[in-house]
Amino acid sequence: MGEQNHSPGKELQHWMRAEAPGKKIWHSQAYALGAISNFMSTFLTFPIYKVVFRQQIHAVAVSEALRQLWHEGPQYFYRGIYPPLLSKTLQGTLLFGTYDSLLFSLSPDGPHSLGHRWAAGLMSGVVEAVALSPFERVQNVLQDGRKQARFPSTFSILKEFNSYGLWGRMSLGYYRGFWPVLLRNSLGSALYFSFKDPIQDGLAEQGLPHWVPALVSGSVNGTITCLILYPLIVLVANMQSHIGWQSMPSLWASAQDVWDTRGRKVFLIYRGGSLVILRSSVTWGLTTAIHDFLQRRSHSRKELKD
Repeated sequence: MGEQNHSPGKELQHWMRAEAPGKKIWHSQAYALGAISNFMSTFLTFPIYKVVFRQQIHAVAVSEALRQLWHEGPQYFYRGIYPPLLSKTLQGTLLFGTYDSLLFSLSPDGPHSLGHRWAAGLMSGVVEAVALSPFERVQNVLQDGRKQARFPSTFSILKEFNSYGLWGRMSLGYYRGFWPVLLRNSLGSALYFSFKDPIQDGLAEQGLPHWVPALVSGSVNGTITCLILYPLIVLVANMQSHIGWQSMPSLWASAQDVWDTRGRKVFLIYRGGSLVILRSSVTWGLTTAIHDFLQRRSHSRKELKD
């Protein structure tokens, strides 16, 4: 096909400008495609995430994390899936939709520079962190095996948070660990969107099928971003697993505790990193490929109608 010789990123910019030249665009399609792709990838990769979470909390090997889950029984294996399933679906909706809207607000006529992509990605990550941090907080409490007896359900956790009072609900409840979440999400989104199109464009010039550059681009971005930000992922998991007025160390104390319990060694901070990086690679590879595929089908249908 002749289309395979064109840059995917430049094709997208051309399509968007052709649909509404010179106008501020609200890309509803990007929201829908982001929701679909993230829902699918989250469901498929949840088992990997659960093993990784146990490693982050207990600093154990993969075999020990699997042994814990096996000992708890299959009825608890998918315990905690609903918050991430909902939050990741919303994440995809916000991430792709907000990014496209912000990008074309910053540069409605294109071309979109690295600075434009970085700024739009950074801001979309901020929106994502504000909207979804409470979901991640509940999810991390649910997945901590030490709290199954005290908090057997999502409702029991919400009841605990709502008993704190207004400020306590925010700082100790739903938005516990917010600042590292904000840093992780904003930087992660900026890195992903800044380098997704250049990698995809370079691979597309080799004449590969459209899904291959998208899959590889998403996988490479997911791997690199996760590798860079993994210490923040560990910090968030540990901060958000705490609950109760008497067990809420500060951000610095939490970071120091993680460093000390990992023997002050970087490689122990990255324990569980192999699986989480694998999950990130698979998740973002699938997400990017599905988003790109559905986006092209949508534009092909529009061209046929025209």
